[in-house]
Parts: sequence; C-alpha cells; structure tokens
Amino acid sequence: MTEAGTLAPVALFAYNRPQHLRQTVAALAKNALAGDSELFVFLDGPREESDRALGDEIRKYVSSISDFRSVSLVDQDKNIGLAASIVAGVSQTLEAFESVIVVEDDIATSPFFLRYMNDALSVYRYDDAVASIHGFVYEMEGLPETFFLKGADCWGWATWRRAWRVFDSDGRRLLRDIEEGGLQREFDLDGAAQYTQMLRDQIDGRNDSWAIRWHASAFLRGMLTLHPGRSLVRNIGLDGSGTHCHNVPAHLLVEAGDRPLRVDRLPVVENTEARKKIVDFLRAQSLPCCNGEGVLSRVIRYLRSVLFVK
Repeated sequence: MTEAGTLAPVALFAYNRPQHLRQTVAALAKNALAGDSELFVFLDGPREESDRALGDEIRKYVSSISDFRSVSLVDQDKNIGLAASIVAGVSQTLEAFESVIVVEDDIATSPFFLRYMNDALSVYRYDDAVASIHGFVYEMEGLPETFFLKGADCWGWATWRRAWRVFDSDGRRLLRDIEEGGLQREFDLDGAAQYTQMLRDQIDGRNDSWAIRWHASAFLRGMLTLHPGRSLVRNIGLDGSGTHCHNVPAHLLVEAGDRPLRVDRLPVVENTEARKKIVDFLRAQSLPCCNGEGVLSRVIRYLRSVLFVK
C-alpha cells in the first residue's frame, strides 16, 4: 500500500534515558520498513549537570545507528521540556514532510508498527475529519481490527500537516470551549477518565501536557483518531525509571502485538460500540484491590501525573 520514498519520517523524542532509547530504536529497526524510513532524533538539553553525560552517551549512540534510510539528530543546547520539545519537533518535521510518525524513547514498537502507521496515513490522507493514527490500545476482547474514537492520543502516533494545524496550545481557551459547550462528560469518556481535570491541571501549571491539549484540540473539532484493535506498542518507561512510574496499573502493561494489522477504509465516524467497551473496561478497573484503593483511581492519578505530562 505504501512504497519506499513515500513513507512518513519517524520523529523520536529523547532526553536522559539512553538504555530505553536503545530498546526503542532496536524495536523500530525490526520493522520491515525501517530501512526505507528517515529517522529524526530530537534530544532535549540537560536539566541538571548529571544529565550532560547521559546526553553525550545518547549523541554517540545516535551517530552509530545505521538501520534506517537516514538518521538525523536535532540537539537542544538547553532544556525546554518534553511538551515544548514535542510540539516544536512535530511542527518542524511537518514543515518539510506531509506526515510524521511520533514515538518517545520509552515506546517499544511491534515489527508491524511502521506498516500500520504508513498504511493508515495513506488510506486517510485526504480525510479532514481524521486527526491522527494511534498505536496503543488496552488488552481487551471484542474490539474490531481498527476503529475510530473522537480526539487524539499519545503513545506511538502519527498525523499529517493538515491535521496538526488544529493544535491549540492555549489550554485555557480549550477548557472554556469544552465547558461552554457542555462537553465535559463526553470529553471524560462518560466519567471513566478525568481529561477535563488534566486540562485544568495544565492551565494551573500542575502539568505541562502537550497531549491533553492535542486531544482537546481534535475533540473540539469533532476529529477522530484511528485506533488498533490490538496494541502495536509497549511502554517500557513504566519500570520505575521515570519520576512517576511506580504502582503502575497492570492493564497499562500491554505487550506489542506480534501480528500485522489490516488497514481497511472505514466510515469516518466514531465507533460507539468500541467506545462503550473501553468505557466499561476502564470502569471495571475500579474493583477494590488489596490496599483498599480502586485500580481506576490509581489509573486516573497515574494518567494525570505521567501519561499526559507530555
């Protein structure tokens, strides 16, 4: 469906975890399309003096990568933070390319990830209602091969220049539009998530999330994201190496799939059955656990502190 020379470049965002970066690149390199794909590594600058040596290690490693059509390092002298790094990096890449595949240094992909992303980018290239393609989904039964949900997401994803133009960095304006439209419950997956609160936290400086603003930007315009019926990514950063990566809910520890996904053209509408399954799945995680705290409450706390602090 896609050919060499028409493949989307991969934008990979790194900071101070060279071992995770190596795993992420190794997984990407196992994709059949890796050798025809351009890889751009965006390295944020050091926040602390101890980060300098890690940055040097990453630079040396990136210079040795040879599994892709080309490898480029975009290096920041100063620390600008993950949110600013991703927004700037995606925007910069889309100035030169029509589409981009985005991964962070803690996302290990399936060998079929790049094929799925490029096929979907090609199929829905001209569908203005499609905001992005996503690679992660909870491990659950009964989902179709692919399906649409309203909004956007952030664990291994892709988008086009035309869609990224809707990204609004002004969280206050996004929250106002959600509240004035009475959209809080829909935005919060009928109460199964706390995305509105995440957006408030971003406005109040309790997180610096680019992802909640990307999700809200697409959601408010009625745009959709294509999701896989089985996950093609595994988050390897939930191992205690990150600031907030402790007591991670088990259902986030999903393995990357070992089978390809077929990308057929679907009607560009939200799949209400898949949405309900996900809402019910998340609500089911609220069953009491041994320490008396519901899993869903831990999920919400974890999501607010990590998944959308990006």
